[in-house]
Amino acid sequence: MPFKIDFFDGEVVEWSLTDDGATSERVLDYTPTFYVGLGEGDAESLSNAQNVLEQFPAVARTRFEEWRPGFRHDAEQVLRVDCTHVDEVRQLAGWIREWGDPGEYRCFNVDFSQEFRYCLERDRSPTPRTELTTLSIEGRAHEFGDCELPPLTVGGEQVGRSPSVALTRIEELVDRADPDVLIVDSAQLLAELHALADRLGYDLQLGRRSGFQQLARESTYTSYGRVGHSPARYNVPGRVLLDRSNTFFYRETNIAGCVDLVRRSGKPLQELSWASIGNVLTAIQIREALSRNVLVPWRAWRPEQFKTMRQLNDADRGGFTFSPDVGVHENVHELDFSSLYPNIICKYNVSPERIRCDCHADREDVPGLGYSICDERGYLPDVLQPLVDDRDAIKAEIAETDDPERLAELEGRSGAIKWILVSCFGYQGFSNAKFGRIECHEAINAFAREILLDAKGVLEAGGWKVVHGIVDSIWVTARDGSEQEPLDAVASQITDDAGIRLEHEATYDWSAFVPQRNSDAGALTKYFGSLADADEYKYRGIECRQHSTPPFIADVQESLVETFDEYRSAEAVCDRLQQELRRLRTGDVPPEALVIEQQTSKHAEEYARSTRTVAALRRASDSGRGLSPGQRVNYVVVDDSKQSRDRVQLASDATDYDVDFYAERLFRAAESVLSPLGWRQSDIAEYLADRTDASLASYADT
Repeated sequence: MPFKIDFFDGEVVEWSLTDDGATSERVLDYTPTFYVGLGEGDAESLSNAQNVLEQFPAVARTRFEEWRPGFRHDAEQVLRVDCTHVDEVRQLAGWIREWGDPGEYRCFNVDFSQEFRYCLERDRSPTPRTELTTLSIEGRAHEFGDCELPPLTVGGEQVGRSPSVALTRIEELVDRADPDVLIVDSAQLLAELHALADRLGYDLQLGRRSGFQQLARESTYTSYGRVGHSPARYNVPGRVLLDRSNTFFYRETNIAGCVDLVRRSGKPLQELSWASIGNVLTAIQIREALSRNVLVPWRAWRPEQFKTMRQLNDADRGGFTFSPDVGVHENVHELDFSSLYPNIICKYNVSPERIRCDCHADREDVPGLGYSICDERGYLPDVLQPLVDDRDAIKAEIAETDDPERLAELEGRSGAIKWILVSCFGYQGFSNAKFGRIECHEAINAFAREILLDAKGVLEAGGWKVVHGIVDSIWVTARDGSEQEPLDAVASQITDDAGIRLEHEATYDWSAFVPQRNSDAGALTKYFGSLADADEYKYRGIECRQHSTPPFIADVQESLVETFDEYRSAEAVCDRLQQELRRLRTGDVPPEALVIEQQTSKHAEEYARSTRTVAALRRASDSGRGLSPGQRVNYVVVDDSKQSRDRVQLASDATDYDVDFYAERLFRAAESVLSPLGWRQSDIAEYLADRTDASLASYADT
């Protein structure tokens, strides 16, 4: 079966792996398909559409078939349209949607990616039959010149800086290794190599046959109010091109995790590598839908069912969160419900076509909302239950294995499944979801709130104090003056009551819950603690976990936590802070350790205020490295009193830094560590101002 499908010059080429290497097969009879159904209209309208479509040169053939236009619908007659080329599908479908009155025609199976569509329609599994071989090409794009290349390595070997020497050597190394997967720091690197080769008249070949394609241009998008940037996508024949700058699953897992998702989704590795979590989950659902004779809507439109004002109020509450008990707590236990949301979906049959069904409209199955859920098994639990079961089995094997290679494979597979399970809940409330439904999203939250509140009651009855709880996790410590039931026994009782396993995730020697910066109320997602029986700390939400925090600030904050753990003294933490401030003020911190990474959301001229990010964008533009919205810019603050581009220097050019700016950032990081003890920035500053001479050694005997 093919692990890669190429679309070149009007033909399709399947690439398969055998014991003797990769083989290719040209496919000359492939005709991609989409379907046309009636939103409003009669059978005659569909016949008229067929008569018109058959006149198009881009249409190979048409015929009527029986399909279900949705999970809540019975099969009905739709028009199948086979196209002469994959690029014609979306163009024809877009034209058909404009026919007749608005909503008269609906199109299905339109917006599939090329390789995924081919595998679906030709019944091909893109799971590799043998282990994939890989080769890395590493180097920085945007630094190419006709006379000299930036430093490049292929498989760890330097290829030289002279273009004529490097191009030949790159091609030789790739040809000798003959990898199935090319892993590159950025696919733009290959584009610039080919552009350079073209200027020099050199026929560079990095694929298993000649050719180099741009599949998609770079683009900017908005998702949940955040601006993102998608790099351009490229293709080389016969090899999977895996772009580190444009891959979520490979970055978060490994090749084994990605291949596991290839098997589950039917999405070939190259397309899966740049796909989002929701895109892969959608692919899994598409396969399930087609197996049930259900077509995939192009642009789904699902109006919400009528809700009373009380239902609207009760449904729009999200997951349950306990207000954290601000402070430092000793001997804390963290308990997590295993895959809570996916298990709720499976246990309670929460599925778009089963929620608020007409056949059980008189029932109130969802707590607090009064929604009914049909007894007939839904498709969504059937999609998720194998993922839940497989991950449980993988985690059990991880606990038993001591083989490093097998462990890496299992952890990659477990991590890949985890991300799909994490997203399945939010996907139900996503407006562009193919099969989502907001009532499912609301029902899952309602069940989760009930489960968490019930768990709190059982824990407190067992003599435990809940110091924090958020969605599917609970932190508890022994309640003073009460006898505690064994925590394992309490967790087992909660598991039996909920029908979802409550696991003991971790034990902490101490945990600190951080207050909000301008309030004494607890910050819901900011905490840190020392894991018991391990030289390790867990950080959530504080500066060292934030992407925009410079490495120096993050490292210092972690050292402050270590100092607190060792001395249990706010004064000792302040003394350590003073040492780091001294390093900063004497210039002992290299500028590269003070780089701030910021994601942009606009072009520089579109910002209303002259921020540091704007200054960095202007710097980048001046140097010929203009950035698009959604891309990240790296800079060092050199004079924060200015408003111009002189306020910052790009990370690659920085030679100095603004001491006061970074000192203030250190104070903020220290406050996050000490605020659970009641110390704020003013207290820290006052202590340091009065401090004359002290060392950490003075706390050794305390």
